[in-house]
Order: sequence, then structure tokens, then C-alpha cells
Amino acid sequence: MQRQFLLQQWLQNLAENTYTDLQAASADASFRQYFRVTNTQNNKTYIVMDAPPDKEDCSPFIQITELLRRAGVNAPNIIAMDIQQGFLLLDDLGSTPYLQKLNNETADALYFDAIDALIKMQSIDAKLPAYGIKLLQTELDLFETWYLNKHLGIQLNTGQKFSLASIFKLLINNATQQPQIFVHRDYHSRNLMITDNNNPGVIDYQDAVIGPISYDLVSLFKDCYIEWPPDKIEHWLDLYLSRLTPSITPANSIKKEIFIRWFDLMGIQRHLKVLGIFSRLNYRDGKAQYLNELPLTLKYIIETCDKYKELQPLKKLLIQHTEQTIKQSNTGADV
Repeated sequence: MQRQFLLQQWLQNLAENTYTDLQAASADASFRQYFRVTNTQNNKTYIVMDAPPDKEDCSPFIQITELLRRAGVNAPNIIAMDIQQGFLLLDDLGSTPYLQKLNNETADALYFDAIDALIKMQSIDAKLPAYGIKLLQTELDLFETWYLNKHLGIQLNTGQKFSLASIFKLLINNATQQPQIFVHRDYHSRNLMITDNNNPGVIDYQDAVIGPISYDLVSLFKDCYIEWPPDKIEHWLDLYLSRLTPSITPANSIKKEIFIRWFDLMGIQRHLKVLGIFSRLNYRDGKAQYLNELPLTLKYIIETCDKYKELQPLKKLLIQHTEQTIKQSNTGADV
């Protein structure tokens, strides 16, 4: 409540002093919170970001916002900011995320727009943190610490640890051998907002890095919140490859079969990390709703393991300890 009082006080002290009716808009998987306010002068709504400075740094969000907007991506304009307190006033991109409207009839049009926005992002030339070996390994370690150890309550033996380390090395090599470009890092249906102009509105990009070309495509098409048939995903990947520009990488320099392998193995890295993050969100942060997303995330991993002989040890480990959870994923309805 103290943060909300400070936030309201900040809004009242802005030059316009016309922002009223503070309402919760959303909270994400971090310590940030978002509120919607109304400007009584123009009757438009705006979004206020509350990022406690002892837990969140606003600077990357501000930097990436400028980069995205300069590239023609529909990121929210920053109206006012107080970095010391961790408050930002932003344009409101609406309250309709892709996830709310995605279905078999709308998917092609919405994903075509998302691909166009992604191409714009990937063309950005900027100095950002590297999505390198150290960060990739740190993320993969979340899988063992939070998913295997904490969520499943299992400790790996020496042989299993060696096997998992070999898988991690394979995944890291796959990531670092790809063209390294701008990566949003969470480019999925909850972070893309449906907008009337320049669709989609893009949010939650403050963790952007320079990393593997396939990463955001995995986030988009092997989304942990919605599932699509493999032929649909392949069609959208073909469309993406056809739209690559020389500023990203020459399209004819990437063979499709190589790109698919990049994409598949990148998916394993992301989804192992996500198993750890979703588990951590439950046990550390009290956000139990993220456990509902574990079955689909596991399903993605198992299906990809079936395509690659070198991933069979990972499948064996997961099947051995999570058979019941995987069964649950197969009873869910596909889109």
C-alpha cells in the first residue's frame, strides 16, 4: 500500500495533475506492477508502471523503448518518468493481448503482424547485454534447482548430472552458433497487444539482449500459453524466412533444415528454463497459477526430444520423474 500511496502522490505532482481513477491493470512475472489511469483533460487512459527500484531497474526499459520506437515497432511512448522512485507513465496499448483473440480463424493475420514487428526488432543495431554462454547456463540451471530439486523433490545422481551437463552443452553451442541479433526474450501471446494501428503493441521487452536468431520465434510459435499444430508452425517459419532482410542475415545463407534444428534446440533451452521459472514463481513468489502451464511446456520438450537422438537422455529423465504431469498435458484441448 505504501508503493501505491507514493504512486498516487507522484501522479498528483505531475505538471498536468489530471490523472485519476487508478485501477490495477496487470502484474507480470517480476516485481513490476501496472495500473491504468484516466486523463480527465482528454478522457484517454494511460498505463503507470510501478517498478520498485530496490528490485527492478527502469533504465533498460527506457533504453529499449527508444530503440523499438525508432525502429517503427509499436512500443508505448513514455509520457513521464521518475527513475529514483521507479514510476513511469506510458501510452496505453489497450487491454486485449493476442492470447485473448488467437484462434484458427485469426492466427494467420495476427502472426503475420507479429512476424513483421519481429523483423523490425531484429534489424535494430544496438549495444545490449549478450545472450552468451554464462547467461544461457544460468537459465538452464534453473531447471535443476527449481523444477527438479524443488518442484519434483529429486536429486540427480552423478550419471544423471553428467548426462544433463552434456545436453546443456549441446543447447548452448546451438544457441551461440546462430546469427546473433536483437532478442526481445519474451515475445509471446501475453506480451503482444492487439491494436488498431501498427499491430501488435509490444510490451515487456526490458530484458532484451543480443542473442540467437531463433529465440523469439520459439517464444512466439511454441508459446507456453497456447499450442499450434506443427504444420502451422512450419508455415509461419517459412513466412519468416522469406521476409528476412540483409540487415539481419541474408535469407539464402540459412538452409531451412539447419534453421529448424536451431529452432528446435533453442526451444529445449527456453522450455527447460521456463520449467524452472514457473516453479520458482510458485515457491518463491507465491504465484501458483504458473504451475498450470507446466504440462504444455513439458509436452514441447518431449516432442522435440523424439526428433533428436542426442536428446533421448533428457526424455528418459523427464519421463522417469514426470510421467503423470506429461499425461495431464495430453488431455488438454489443443487450439
